[in-house]
Amino acid sequence: MTKLKLTKKKAKSTDASAIFIFGFVMLWGVFTVPEVFVTPFIISLFVVSFLLYIKFKKHSALRKSNIEQIDLMNGVQFEEYLMELFTTLGYKVKSTPRSGDYGADLILRKNRRTIAVQAKRYKGCVGISAVQEIIGAQKYYNADDIWVVTNSYYSKSAINLGSVNNVRLIDREGLIKLSQRLLK
Repeated sequence: MTKLKLTKKKAKSTDASAIFIFGFVMLWGVFTVPEVFVTPFIISLFVVSFLLYIKFKKHSALRKSNIEQIDLMNGVQFEEYLMELFTTLGYKVKSTPRSGDYGADLILRKNRRTIAVQAKRYKGCVGISAVQEIIGAQKYYNADDIWVVTNSYYSKSAINLGSVNNVRLIDREGLIKLSQRLLK
């Protein structure tokens, strides 16, 4: 897991370095050989502006999601929505791998506390297995707290198991309240 984190950090660092070098070369070219570099520079500006616009629109759409829209999301979209929600609420958020996640979909950090989150976008009742999975994830991710977040409700057995294991269960009403903070 540590190796994967280092690889992702290195990739982000390499991407940023490549963008910086490309930008520097383009600016240098515009000022030294304008007849060659002006057109590629302008095209690059348009491409970067377009990509930033797409990213902004995606984040904006996620921020404006209401519970009816959340109900229409698939599991991956729901996780992305929760990432945006918790980031806005001041958490540092990381997603876990789609498979082999050891029971947690998101890892939140805030005030030196680590929280493992299981995201369940369901039409029916969330059962005991979701609570069992997040309990298992607590030790693996060295989490101080564990949460299960759903757009639905929990079965009685899930509530009971969550209660004795200090699992924070955020149901439909809790998600609506959190989402209202996002819209402010």
